[in-house]
Amino acid sequence: MVALEIAQIVVALILIVLVLLQEREAGVSGIFGGGGGDGGFYQQRRGLERFIFGATIVFVAVFAGLALLNLVF
Repeated sequence: MVALEIAQIVVALILIVLVLLQEREAGVSGIFGGGGGDGGFYQQRRGLERFIFGATIVFVAVFAGLALLNLVF
């Protein structure tokens, strides 16, 4: 099932790009919830950021499904 493996590689690359596009609190203080003000930990996603977040979730599910199919076949 070469097509299945190629699809999994393509989805993994797309997933890597989507995760890297999410630039949430790049500093060390963001890890611990610091930053305060507008840069707080809980912030509502809007526009393109919301689309990227949703697409990331979809591609994680697709990647997991492909991994399970690869395991079965």
